[in-house]
Amino acid sequence: MEAIEELELKPCTSSLYLRPFRLCYRQNGAKKFWDFMRTHDSVSILIFNTSRQCFVVVKQFRPAVYMCEVERHHPQVFQNQDKKSFSCLEDPLPAVVGVTYELCAGIVDKPGLSLEEIACGEVLEECGYRVPVADLRRITSYRSGVGVTGSRQTLFYAEVTDQMRTGEGGGQPEEGELIEVVEIPLEDSMKFAYDEALPKTMGVIFSFMWFHNNIAPKLPKNKIKAP
Repeated sequence: MEAIEELELKPCTSSLYLRPFRLCYRQNGAKKFWDFMRTHDSVSILIFNTSRQCFVVVKQFRPAVYMCEVERHHPQVFQNQDKKSFSCLEDPLPAVVGVTYELCAGIVDKPGLSLEEIACGEVLEECGYRVPVADLRRITSYRSGVGVTGSRQTLFYAEVTDQMRTGEGGGQPEEGELIEVVEIPLEDSMKFAYDEALPKTMGVIFSFMWFHNNIAPKLPKNKIKAP
């Protein structure tokens, strides 16, 4: 996962996932404009393995996170952004700075499938668990990237057992996915959530808090220890 090489930054002239626009409008008499991107809505799934009493999350390299760190250390990298091409990145940072912990998730890009069906497909592809649609619990939906994309993400909860795991997960290599499945023990989950040394999405923090407020109180006392 961390063997990243031959990095080259280029302009993005077309994309299957992002479409940039500028909205011009008048608000309270003042003319304004806002640049934004349209992208797919998505689903994410908080997975709790009851056999192991742990959360199942994923870990992967995120180029956007990586390049944020690159710019923080080497601001000059983006200075040529108006040119037709960028140079290769010299003296790149280690790939680990772009690796994040996330909930199992995926974009909504399969017409004809419900959000629940898409979510179950992602759980199987990324984490290797076969979850029936009827066993999913919808937690909530929310807007992400409200200043840039405004896309909607729907969050689900799924309980799994070791017997439900039918594969290794890891995503679909043919789509460029390289995903590591990680287990977070329940008793360590809130310490993990607030550890800034372990980069993670807000979805991980929020969903762990939701679990401790809504699911943990119903667990047998010997199943959860104070963080």
